Parts: sequence; structure tokens; C-alpha cells
Amino acid sequence: MAATEAKPVSSSAGIVADSPDSGALGEAQTLPPEDRAFLLESGEDFEMLDQEEEEDDDDDDISDLPPLEDAGNKEKEEKPEESGAGSSGSRDTQSGDPDRSKERTEEWLEVLGNGMLKMKTLVAGKGEDTRPKKGQDVKVHLRTMLEDGTTVEEEPSLSFTLGDGDVIQALDICVHLMELEEKALIYTDAKYAYTSLGCPSPAVPPNASLSLEVQLLEVKPAPDLELLLPREKMELASRKRERGNVYYQRGEFVYAITSYGIALQVAESSSKVDSTPDEDAGLLDVKVKCLNNMAAAQLKLEHYEAALKSCTSVLDHQPDNIKALFRKGKVLALQGEYSEAIGILKKALKLEPSSKTIHAELSKVMKKRLEQRGVEQAMYKKMLGNLSGSNSIGREQRARPSWSLSWKWLFGATAVAIGGVALSVVIAARN
Repeated sequence: MAATEAKPVSSSAGIVADSPDSGALGEAQTLPPEDRAFLLESGEDFEMLDQEEEEDDDDDDISDLPPLEDAGNKEKEEKPEESGAGSSGSRDTQSGDPDRSKERTEEWLEVLGNGMLKMKTLVAGKGEDTRPKKGQDVKVHLRTMLEDGTTVEEEPSLSFTLGDGDVIQALDICVHLMELEEKALIYTDAKYAYTSLGCPSPAVPPNASLSLEVQLLEVKPAPDLELLLPREKMELASRKRERGNVYYQRGEFVYAITSYGIALQVAESSSKVDSTPDEDAGLLDVKVKCLNNMAAAQLKLEHYEAALKSCTSVLDHQPDNIKALFRKGKVLALQGEYSEAIGILKKALKLEPSSKTIHAELSKVMKKRLEQRGVEQAMYKKMLGNLSGSNSIGREQRARPSWSLSWKWLFGATAVAIGGVALSVVIAARN
């Protein structure tokens, strides 16, 4: 499944109470470039866009989203002996070097090399060969704290697929570097957490830096999609789609598209398990919702060809899907295909005559079509005017040489005649 990587969003860079001071930062380790490749291999910058212009343009499944949930909201006091620098070991415990082990627990690892994401080991894990890989399912114990030390959520058993963007960026990235049963403290800038938007649940203010205390409890392979029961496949695809809806509502459209794509992979996967017609219809419904929402996100990013393809895929399954018809008409209009867009929007309006959104879009497109025709007519008139003008000039130029030529011949003949007469008179006089 596709991974989601860290994204740049403007945010503050405050240091949490448990983060290193300026001297310690200078001594922090930096993650090797080959490890950073996984974290940023397909990251993409994007600008936060305005909300949808039309309320009806949003899918029903976007309007009633659950809150953003990366963990629960239970609080638990941190044990001092677990969070201190002298807690039991680190990754180097496996090598039998207790001095190095103690040193590692006191060091902060620079994950991305920019000072905005750091982690350090509190309790050693079972060795580097137990680190999870992208696409595997993991279970962690998570405690999230603000920079003043306030715990905003605690989830003793949070499960997610590594690299799918199911949780905030900082957690998705750093768990990839942890060993099984390892306990680590993560400092993250808002850039890799809840950005400048913050979050209502958990209660994280905008531009808030966070400390995450994480223990990796379990690592297991992702389920074989071919062996999943249809009901399980629908549930998994719906969870991924709902995560995409969260990203969409936050204006993070690139990550929304990634989540919708993962949901589509699940819904469209082949199966070795028999299914009923009702279950097939349920999977198709999930697929159509993903494609419709993906088209909406692609429109926001002005990826018109991709949006058109998504809408066409919906209409292949459901020719009368109003949202797909509306978005397809909108895309075609943005591409300047006004005549085709008008036909699509008229069909959508016929299916839902009371829709003010479709009425407004159709009127706008028809107005643009009239403007386009006016420009074309003016251009044609100009072209025809230039053509007729050039023809008249050509005729004048052709007529002028023939008129001039006839006068020249007349003058020459007259001169010859006069010369002949004069010559005859002279000869007669001499005789």
C-alpha cells in the first residue's frame, strides 16, 4: 500500500519541556540518508486551498466525519523511572555494551536532520531485525503531551498500518525506526503533527509542538486482501476512506488522495472468498464513494485530467451518479469544453431539478459559451474583412498596370506616325 510522507506546513518550532536544550541539540545524532529515503520518498508540497464553493459539491460521506483520532483520551501518569535518562538500556543493549547503552538513552536522534523531529530511546527493544516495515500492521501504546507537559490523549492499544497515513506524520515516521517492545520519546514540531490547524480531538491548539511517548507492542504482516471476507474488506476500505475524508476536511488534498487510493486498492482487490450480491454491491458503493471524493480532491489541486478519469470511472458503474456528472461537467468547463460540459450538466439537472448548485454551474458555463462564441464571431469578421480588403487591393494593382500599359502603346504609336509623316515631308521637299 502507498505510503504517506512528511509534508511541509508553516508552524512554530517550540521545544517541549522534555526536549533537549541547545547544547544537547548540537550533539544529537542524525539519521543516515538511506533511512531518510523511506520517510520522504514521495512527499509533495502543496498549498492549502479554499473550501468548496458549493455545499452540495461535497459527498454525503464527507459531511458526517468522525473526529480525527490517532489515539484515545485516557490520561495516565508517567513513571519518572521510565522517562529519565537512566532507564533500562537502549538499542545497544543488544551488543553487550552497557556504557554505550547508557549513552544512547541520553542522546536525541535527528530523524530528518532539520531539528523538527527527534526521538530517543527510553527502554531498549529486541533488536534491529524486529523493526517494522512499511505496509505492516503495528500496535503501540501512545501518550501525547503538549509542550507544557499536559497529556492530551493516551491510547494503550493503537493499531495502524505503517506508511498508510493512518496517524500523524511524526508517529508514522518514527515507529518505522523503533524495535519491538522499545519505548521511545518523540519530539515533533507542529509541522509533522497537527500543523497550523490544530485539532479538536485530541485537544491540540494550532502550531503546537508535541511530545509523544510511544512503546511498540506488536508488529504483524498486513492481511492478505485475497483472503479477507467481503465484510472485512468493506470495513478496511471504509476506514481508509474515512481517513481520506479527515485529510480532505483539513485541506490536505494530496494526503486525502493517497488515502482514497489505498481504499480503492482494498475495494478492487481480487478475492478467493465467495461473496453474495449484496456484499458485491457494498464494495462497489465504497469504490464509488472513494472515486467521487478523489475527484473532488483532484479538482482542488487542479489535476483536471485525473479528476476527469475518476468521474468517468464512477459513471462507468453508475451512469446517473449526479455528483460524478456534476464534477465531470465542471472539469470539462475548466478545460474549455463548454458544449460538452453543458450537455453533461443538463443531464445532471434533469436527474435533480431542484439543485441550485447545478443550476448555478450550468448558467455560468452557458454564459462562458456565449462569450466564447462572441470572441469567435469577432475573430471571423476580422479575418473576412482583411480577406476582402486584400482582394480589392489586388484587383486595383492588377488593373493599374494594364491601364498604364495601354497609354504607353498609344503614345508610342502616335509618335511613330508623326515621325513617319515628318520623314515623308522632308523627302518630298528634297525631290
